[in-house]
Amino acid sequence: MAHDWQPDFEQLVDEHQSMVFSLAWRMTGDRGLAEEIAQDVFLELDRHLGKMESAAHACFWLRRVAMSRSADALRRRRVRCTDLWVEIDEHHGIRMEERSSPLGARLEELLATLPEPQRAALVLRYQEDLTPEEIAATLEAPLATVKSHLQRGLKLLRAKAADGLKEYVRVKEQARGI
Repeated sequence: MAHDWQPDFEQLVDEHQSMVFSLAWRMTGDRGLAEEIAQDVFLELDRHLGKMESAAHACFWLRRVAMSRSADALRRRRVRCTDLWVEIDEHHGIRMEERSSPLGARLEELLATLPEPQRAALVLRYQEDLTPEEIAATLEAPLATVKSHLQRGLKLLRAKAADGLKEYVRVKEQARGI
């Protein structure tokens, strides 16, 4: 069946480069590696451009390939993240003031300590605002596995935050007069 949508490589790059880069950087924690991954993803897109059926299909494909390339890079290099906030468009992450805050930086450090599958699920859920079903399709994983990664990742993040963010909670309570 023919489709009316004609993919435009430059437009796809313009629309999705910050998302692809952000996913790679959040997963690897290495700016240079994230740039390489993003470049590889878009080179692969160029080779597969004719197979893209719609703008939504292209976006889905880019997310899936970016996450896959990031996971491959982590396995190869065993990179662990320390500073992951990416200066990107506001709709691809959090606001600049949150990225640069001490609390935001500490939360990102805690996120980086999660196992890769849990971190991937949480990044796709809360950065990209994907549903569990969309995450499962992106990661090519069973829905039950994705839900488990989300649940376990949040539980582990909360436990780490309970210990690692006590100083921020105390400061906030003091500011409110508690």
